[in-house]
Amino acid sequence: IFGHPFPTLGSLEFGLLYEQESNSLICSILKAKGLKPMDSNGLADPYVKLHLLPGASKSNKLRTKTLRNTRNPAWNETLTYHGLTDEDMQRKTLRLSVCDEDKFGHNEFIGETRVALKKLKMNQKKNFNVCLERVIPVSGAQLHSNNPGKEGGEVEERGRILMSLMYSTQTNRLIVGVVRCVHLAAMDANGYSDPYVKICLKPDMGKKGKCKTQIKKRTLNPEFNEEFSYDIKHSELAKKSLDISVWDYDIGKSNDYIGGCQLGITAKGERLKHWYECLKNKDKKIERWHTLYNENHVASD
Repeated sequence: IFGHPFPTLGSLEFGLLYEQESNSLICSILKAKGLKPMDSNGLADPYVKLHLLPGASKSNKLRTKTLRNTRNPAWNETLTYHGLTDEDMQRKTLRLSVCDEDKFGHNEFIGETRVALKKLKMNQKKNFNVCLERVIPVSGAQLHSNNPGKEGGEVEERGRILMSLMYSTQTNRLIVGVVRCVHLAAMDANGYSDPYVKICLKPDMGKKGKCKTQIKKRTLNPEFNEEFSYDIKHSELAKKSLDISVWDYDIGKSNDYIGGCQLGITAKGERLKHWYECLKNKDKKIERWHTLYNENHVASD
């Protein structure tokens, strides 16, 4: 009669800090207490995994190491998401799941907690100590409602890209910088990709509109730092859009599409804002992060 009306799953202690300057969400995973025993010895082999919702995918999963035979693990690990925008902070939720690692690879879910990122104040660390819950899965439609893309189709995030734009009045050129990518989805069996970026200014630019970066080997966080320029009148820019796509290079077969996004007047959110700021602030280099989505793409060339 006494005691808990339901068995408790345990509690999790962690801290979150959004550093606006570096666009980073720093997650300090401290410890858990009183985890539900999962193994026949009355203990567990726990680890914590993080996802950003909506758009959960392998590319935005981070995890701690596994601690053996304990119901009171102290991980004291820091896991960081890079390239998060202020828009992400308004609409995303961080899911922290505590799981039990099984030597046969059937990892079991113990419990989770979720934090809406808009609850965090910029540049202020917030500490949490919460009871784990078993959360009812949110329907796909609800999760993906504010993602761009096809109705009903599952649109997955595939990583993030840092781009710069500047319109130079001296040369009458648009200068596009491909700076770097983070958290790319792995496309190869070795858990990596060999990424390169293609950009295409359209419509009506023909071959001149297309550029691509060099290929970076075996990495999900490539640094490109390459710039491309387009000879174009400032007045023409409002009619153009910039198609950005990230590809995994494969020798001897067609390259895999990792993800992409499009900047321009017809885009939404950060993608529209970036283009608009470039048009408005001539001769000023403007850098912004963008989320890559897996919307199906034309075959690579």
